[in-house]
Amino acid sequence: MDQREIKTKRAIKNAFLMLRAQKPIEKITIRELAALAEISKATFYLHYQDIYDLSEQIGKEVLTNILNSISKPENVLEKPDVFTREITTGFFSQINLIQLLFSGSQAHILPDLVDSSIREYIYRLKPDYTDNMQFNIRLSMLIKGSFYAFYDNYHKYDNAALIDEICAFLGQCTR
Repeated sequence: MDQREIKTKRAIKNAFLMLRAQKPIEKITIRELAALAEISKATFYLHYQDIYDLSEQIGKEVLTNILNSISKPENVLEKPDVFTREITTGFFSQINLIQLLFSGSQAHILPDLVDSSIREYIYRLKPDYTDNMQFNIRLSMLIKGSFYAFYDNYHKYDNAALIDEICAFLGQCTR
């Protein structure tokens, strides 16, 4: 990508995030986004199919950043406390984008995406875990439990203490 394309995409994303902070995705139009980004509608369509495509692309970046915060996804098997701390810290690092992109009707999407991505990785390493009920329940609790516990409480408590408590609680549950 050349510099112009990078700047254009950045302007589009920033405009989208500004609009998304003000209204639901269903109410955002290409016309208002293009005006805010100071581009033409045609320029928008050179990069994205529609508003949902743009939102999905930004969501994939959030997902990638969260997954990259996990040093070894297989820690979910060997060191669930380390895994839980890393994934919860990853959620925290993306909290502003999570609030904008995955609120309202979109709230369940991110934990499902994280869950399926890690599940896919673990199943490649250990195919016999695919039908392992204990593992699958543990994985759902660690990923979705840490997400919802964090998301529902991050604004109420000190984040370091909250992450410690989530890790301690889920550690007890997964022993």
